[in-house]
Amino acid sequence: MRTALAAICLVLVAAAATVAQAQRCEAATAAEIDQEANATLHSFVNQTPGARELANKAAGILVFPSVVKAGFGFGGEYGEGIMLNQQRVVGYYNLISASFGFQLGVQERSVIIMFMTRDALDQFDRIAGWKVGVDGSVAIITVGIGGSIDTDKITQPVIGFIIDQKGLMYNLTLEGSKISRINP
Repeated sequence: MRTALAAICLVLVAAAATVAQAQRCEAATAAEIDQEANATLHSFVNQTPGARELANKAAGILVFPSVVKAGFGFGGEYGEGIMLNQQRVVGYYNLISASFGFQLGVQERSVIIMFMTRDALDQFDRIAGWKVGVDGSVAIITVGIGGSIDTDKITQPVIGFIIDQKGLMYNLTLEGSKISRINP
């Protein structure tokens, strides 16, 4: 019985990893990452009042159009994206994290991280393998009444938005995620 349970667990973990890997392979080229990231950012600024104003103020914007999280006891997430500086792509990055505890299934979300000061962006650029919560903090922003962002109250140097198909998500964190430069 114990062997059968272990085999079932192994199959489920392998299935979750396969789904995550299949999603990762879809955005393998720079052109595909560019297209998906730009569509994600445009959708965000068009659907969220105040987002365009924030984006215009940002020194740099990381956009991960598809971050897939999969797990069965142990889990992980992976996504590829771009860094925009003055509306130009200046680099390609991945976001990776691992976790353990009660978790089951697969979910997909988009992540947008805005560096609101030049100093925060420079610090990010200096560190290979920037880890959220260690090398810098990301303040996750939620929307207020009416679905808008109050841009006057945002004072943190690095802010983030986590978005699913229904819109901005609440009470989530990027803590422990590692962001590294890649060459697609």
